[in-house]
Amino acid sequence: MLKTPLSVGNPQGSGYKSWTPQVGYSATSSSAVSAHSSSVIVAVVEGRGLARGEIGMASIDLKSPQIILSQFADNTTYAKVITKLKILSPLEIIMSNTACVVGNSTKLFTLITENFKNVNFTTIQRKYFNETKGLEYIEQLCIAEFSTVLMEVQSKYYCLAAVAALLKYVEFIQNSVYAPKSLKICFQGSEQTAMIDSSSAQNLELLINNQDCRNNHTLFGVLNYTKTPGGSRRLRSNILEPLVDIETINMRLDCVQELLHDEELFFGLQSVISRFLDTEQLLSVLIQIPKQDTVNVAESKITNLIYLKHTLELVDPLKIALKNCDTPLLRAYYGSLEDKRFGIILEKIKTVINDDARYMKGCLNMRTQKCYAVRSNINEFLDIARRTYTEIVDDIAGMISQLAEKYSLPLRTSFSSARGFFIQMTTDCTALPDDQLPSEFIKISKVKNSYSFTSADLIKMNERCQESLREIYHMTYMIVCKLLSEIYEHIHCLYKLSDTVSMLDMLLSFAHACTLSDYVRPEFTDTLAIKQGWHPILEKISVEKPVANNTYITEGSNFLIITGPNMSGKSTYLKQIALCQIMAQIGSYVPAEYSSFRIAEQIFTRISTDDDIETNSSTFMKEMKEIAYILHNANDKSLILIDELGRGTNTEEGIGICYAVCEHLLSLKAFTLFATHFLELCHIDVLYPNVENMHFEVQHVKNTSRNKEAILYTYKLSKGLTEEKNYGLKAAEVSSLPPSIVLDAKEITTQITRQILQNQKSTPEMERQRAVYHLATRLVQTARNSQLDADSLRTYLSNLKKKYEADFPKSEQVSGETEQ
Repeated sequence: MLKTPLSVGNPQGSGYKSWTPQVGYSATSSSAVSAHSSSVIVAVVEGRGLARGEIGMASIDLKSPQIILSQFADNTTYAKVITKLKILSPLEIIMSNTACVVGNSTKLFTLITENFKNVNFTTIQRKYFNETKGLEYIEQLCIAEFSTVLMEVQSKYYCLAAVAALLKYVEFIQNSVYAPKSLKICFQGSEQTAMIDSSSAQNLELLINNQDCRNNHTLFGVLNYTKTPGGSRRLRSNILEPLVDIETINMRLDCVQELLHDEELFFGLQSVISRFLDTEQLLSVLIQIPKQDTVNVAESKITNLIYLKHTLELVDPLKIALKNCDTPLLRAYYGSLEDKRFGIILEKIKTVINDDARYMKGCLNMRTQKCYAVRSNINEFLDIARRTYTEIVDDIAGMISQLAEKYSLPLRTSFSSARGFFIQMTTDCTALPDDQLPSEFIKISKVKNSYSFTSADLIKMNERCQESLREIYHMTYMIVCKLLSEIYEHIHCLYKLSDTVSMLDMLLSFAHACTLSDYVRPEFTDTLAIKQGWHPILEKISVEKPVANNTYITEGSNFLIITGPNMSGKSTYLKQIALCQIMAQIGSYVPAEYSSFRIAEQIFTRISTDDDIETNSSTFMKEMKEIAYILHNANDKSLILIDELGRGTNTEEGIGICYAVCEHLLSLKAFTLFATHFLELCHIDVLYPNVENMHFEVQHVKNTSRNKEAILYTYKLSKGLTEEKNYGLKAAEVSSLPPSIVLDAKEITTQITRQILQNQKSTPEMERQRAVYHLATRLVQTARNSQLDADSLRTYLSNLKKKYEADFPKSEQVSGETEQ
């Protein structure tokens, strides 16, 4: 949907619909759904001419007063842009009108519109993408604590141009501007986090379950025990962009460890955190200055001031909960709560706002809180208006009790924000005369045995009540605005607070997930070693604990080929490795008995085998696109998982493509797991000593009643390639294919296999080189990572020598025999 606001040269406005989110929507919604209902607006601009491929992006979340800027070079596939946008999951994307001229739109625009079909697109005249204006906006709006961002972005023209257009647009749709020095503005390159492309995030079910998007059998679902919307948002963005800095990860792991060991700290923190509202959203609303004063604006400002008081009153309990913690990160958060400004703001608020004004559930309760929020004797007109309001409310209650007496009916006063005061009556045992309510009552609705209705007098009194409320809100709003203008300069400590709360919430959530299962703290080395690891999502779904497996990948053997029949567990195992890697890199414990990881800068997966009707790709074309993306972008620090490549074409071509892809990936130091049905691929280990063959075992069980063999899946991973030949034929045999066809297929397969295997034999020389290679890689690894004491090291090296001698003479012997 293309919309063109701000386009002066277009009088019709090109079908632009004005869209104005409410400025003061409730800051209390803590359900995961509302926390992730999108409210992010992103501006994207690309350099022209020689600067093509240089991308500037600026995004703002209308629920959170933070602008994130980024500028980076991207190649022709624009993978980084698409990934970054998928992570932001925007409500609206803004681009320049020159990027999308009909019939001549840029490649970037075409790609973004293809990938984000359900997102609103808005085009803005190119003149609003103005870097000078962008820099002015940042100088004007950025809070002092984050002003170093100016140095970072001064020469980054494209992100400055994007932020200029973004802020102009937000001002236009929100009909309000941000208060000076009130926004947190950050510059993020794309270096500090690992990159997971959007199709990998989908394959791995990080946020959305592929079978049913409503259920929470996802990695987010496994780890999400957060209590606040901010914590849940932070967890989501961490899963999509895991950390790559070992020091930061270990600081988080230290916190999780302390929370697990200190129950008092865990429960104390959890009870305080769960009382916080959506601090980011609250801040966002407080720092917007509306251009028009309406009743809604007044009401929302008053509500948010009460929320602010509620939030600041939680700072002390949070400090008390953190008082005795030991880990540096928790100590740092405790330190950030020592900020004097929390006290200053709260004191200022308390001079104007009643001590007992607080956040309450229920619209009438909250309405009462707003009416009486300001202390009496501050404004005598306000006091008079409140007395009037109280009298009207009392009159309404009196009138309804008179009506109850008059008609001998059990009437009671009810309230809803839409209808105001109305009358309700439950007819459990009361018989209505003639089954009719008295004619005085109007607008009658009935649900089960409960009637709701009103009367002409009550409607009039409601109108008087509303009038009186409007006056109260207007006067309260004036007092609140004056108060806010005094506390604006101190309000930035709330950025620290919302950051602290969301981070603590996420760490508590990790600790909570550990208590429900036997997770272990991961270590970081140059090796991926998992002892008895299992699949975290599968554990949540299945009744019994999933089968655990070992994994060992090092620089010396960094390419695992995994074989095994259909349904033996290959795809599940690949996903399990990626999920554990992500869990480790966000600072969570991992489902295993022991785990060590090498930091992955990128995680690639090629798993799904479905056609994509939308882009008119066959299974094979989709495979090729995904593989091309991996080959273009993978580097030595990547983790690559490929499942069943080449199934979409004939066997010879499939094997050819797989072989070529393997050879390319083998030239990298990336850790690659390659699951395949093509057993011919397993012989690549003859040429490349860094290839390791693994397979999933199955057992054959005689089914005496039907005199047939059945396959029993063990889901256990073992060394070597699978013994199972022609498991496709076995599956066909069990299915309802005619026996004659199965017999023919067996015969043809035997002949083809015989021809292929004649050409694949390993030579003794290769065996010898392989033994030397494995010894060398083990020694290098020991030198790098070993923390053994001298005696244990001596024993380890002597065992290594024995193993090498055991491998080596064999090849010597064989070569001797062949010479004879």
